[in-house]
Order: sequence, then structure tokens, then C-alpha cells
Amino acid sequence: MNAMSGSLQQPQYASHRRGRSGVDARKLWSGGAASAVVTGLLALTGVLISRWLFDLSVLAPKGNGTYGDVHTTAFVLAAAGGALVATGLVHLLMLAVPRPLMYFGWIIALVTAIVVAFPFSTGAALDAKIATAIVDLVIGVATGVLVGGAASRSRRWPR
Repeated sequence: MNAMSGSLQQPQYASHRRGRSGVDARKLWSGGAASAVVTGLLALTGVLISRWLFDLSVLAPKGNGTYGDVHTTAFVLAAAGGALVATGLVHLLMLAVPRPLMYFGWIIALVTAIVVAFPFSTGAALDAKIATAIVDLVIGVATGVLVGGAASRSRRWPR
């Protein structure tokens, strides 16, 4: 109530409605593509180091050489594809949920934990299981950091 006039006054709110943040899809997906290249190369590097430097039979028998076989190619493509899937996921989260990067971080952490645990369910030698789990962990962390970074830089804030 206004003391001078004795009338009730409505509180003054901003006349404009606060807009939602948007996504610069070009920045996000170019960052996602670059992340896919990096994670694919990380997978290849991890396999080559494990097989050549430590002489472990990661993803293929030792007799298949340093590169291994088609399983190495599939692993590299899966790592790159995972980064692209993560980019699609974060794009969807940025359009649909509040605090999308928090949810993205949790999803990436949980998927990485599953992928790191998976080699221990196979019949491979323990040293190969550990090496594969370490490579998977590095790929998961890199995917989360790189795609998350691209997502945070691709946000458009309302003016």
C-alpha cells in the first residue's frame, strides 16, 4: 500500500520475459567432430602402446602384429562414434533440460564406468583386461571433457 495515496500498487517486474538459452549447432557439431577424431586416435594410440610397448594381446592375439585385426578398427570407430553420440546427447540436453552439462557429466561418468568394467567380463588375460580398461577410461574422460567443452562454448545466451 502506498502511504501517500492509500492505494495498492503492483510490484514492478521487468516487462520482458527472460528468454531461454540456445545452441550454436555449428560450433557444437564441429567440436563434436573434432572430439571424434581425437577419441578415435586415442583408441588407436592405446591399442598400439598396449600391443607394441607392453606386448599385451589387446583386442587380438599377439600373432596379429602391432595393429591387431578388425577388432582394433572396430574399437577406433566405436570410440569416434561414441563422441558423436555424446554430441547428439548433449545437444538434446541443451535444448530440453535445465543445467544440461550437469546431466551430461553424470551420463558420461556412468557410461564410462560401464565401459571400463566390461573388459573384466571377458575371457581375456588379466593384463589385457586392465590395459583395455585403462584405454576405455582415457577415452571416456576425453569424450566428456572435449564434448562438454564444445557444448559450453556453443551456448547462446538471450540478450
